[in-house]
Amino acid sequence: MAVMKVIEILANSEKSWEEATRKAVKHASKSVKNIKSVFVQSQSAVVNNNEVTEFRVNLKITFEVN
Repeated sequence: MAVMKVIEILANSEKSWEEATRKAVKHASKSVKNIKSVFVQSQSAVVNNNEVTEFRVNLKITFEVN
């Protein structure tokens, strides 16, 4: 039987929500091993001068605990 743990992470990108998600997983993998999945809980964007300047994601990352 595998034991799984879930952590919540916030990330951002100037390009896209997808890039923000990739950046979050890459950064988390530096200290968390055995990442199995990521769930995008919410997305938002920052607008300045009528332009989207930043994409933000709130993620839940699931990993296996040894």
